[in-house]
Amino acid sequence: MPMSRRIPKRGFTNFTRSVFAPVNLSALDAFEDGSEVTAEVLKKSGLVKGRWDGIKILGTGEISKKLSIKASAFSATAKEKIEAAGGTCEVV
Repeated sequence: MPMSRRIPKRGFTNFTRSVFAPVNLSALDAFEDGSEVTAEVLKKSGLVKGRWDGIKILGTGEISKKLSIKASAFSATAKEKIEAAGGTCEVV
């Protein structure tokens, strides 16, 4: 019997899963105060590379600037820190 039929097949690859690009708050502190941060801006700045289904903002680090951020998803701590700094979060 061939080797490919003797070895057990395990696992599953979900072809409909969504893969998000992670971006930390500490990286967003490089933008100017009052600016609007979108997916296109993150790609041009080099913070997001490759092909992704969306962008998720994570709460690692601190943010001290008032930013208007538009992303696919936000973690709970990131949303709290952005709003505490006076910025806005919008899910697109």
